[in-house]
Amino acid sequence: MLTVRARPGQASQGLLQAGGLVFSCALGRGGISAGKREGDGATPLGSMRILSGYFRSDHFSGGRKTRLEMAPIGPDLGWCEVPDDRNYNRPVRIPYGASHERMLRADRLYDACLVLDWNISPRRRGRGSAIFFHLARPGFTPTQGCVAVTARTMARLLPLLSDRTVVRVVR
Repeated sequence: MLTVRARPGQASQGLLQAGGLVFSCALGRGGISAGKREGDGATPLGSMRILSGYFRSDHFSGGRKTRLEMAPIGPDLGWCEVPDDRNYNRPVRIPYGASHERMLRADRLYDACLVLDWNISPRRRGRGSAIFFHLARPGFTPTQGCVAVTARTMARLLPLLSDRTVVRVVR
């Protein structure tokens, strides 16, 4: 179990607790929300299981040091974010006709990117897509609704994680 809560006085930054360890993390620009909606920038309140992940083998060598199913990120990997599309909140192959997020990013945020089961099954249109546990920007600037940690923290946590690990976002 990984427990995430907002840092007091800073709604878009948080503290992630893993056993007796506590790490800084970034949260969504909209803070934590019980009513998550597509595009609101909020990190969803609740418990989300880690399903699997993606990694850049050329940037993040620790991507295989885990019990999670991890796939390499290639230039054709995207994630659909259009609520009316049949592949909403699913990985897609680029080029793709509907709006999508590119997983191969120049800013390296997805060098290690774990898929959380938010709005995966059942999938509800407009309830939010691409809620990941990924790498943070310097200074823990806000995400679009994800939970993000440093590369060093991710490398430390990955060997401990499995598809039974739950990320619990609390207030």
